[in-house]
Amino acid sequence: MTSPPRTAVMDQLGVLLAGRGAIAGTRVRAALAAEGLTMRSLYTLTRLTDGPLGQQALIDALGVDPSAVVAVLNELENLGLVSRNRDPADRRRHIVSITAGGLSVLHTIEKLLDDADNDLFGALSPAERDQLNGLLLKVADAASCSDKF
Repeated sequence: MTSPPRTAVMDQLGVLLAGRGAIAGTRVRAALAAEGLTMRSLYTLTRLTDGPLGQQALIDALGVDPSAVVAVLNELENLGLVSRNRDPADRRRHIVSITAGGLSVLHTIEKLLDDADNDLFGALSPAERDQLNGLLLKVADAASCSDKF
């Protein structure tokens, strides 16, 4: 089977990223699902690696609707990956912490995502991967979408 002829539209950056992005998204979601996670839960867990946060601070950091964060926290807490405890200084507040199990799952996910990256970007040299990573981060920052779920 031969490939269809390339046209200028097929070489547009958005089209190339959309096509490769769909493949990458499928592989990343599969890696996360292997550990019972979603992109939302991954973003939430990674936000907690620097230390505990008040639930409202976590909501603010993620920049999403509070009900979405609460739903993700419920899932993560049921999996034993985060804990929520009342703030002793203000019993109305919850403090959210990543558990040892959560850190372990993040470590496993990192390995699975490294494997997915190696499969997806094996044609690129390490320097090219670093360059692509930097460019994509720049695009994400300009679009204000780097941590949104």
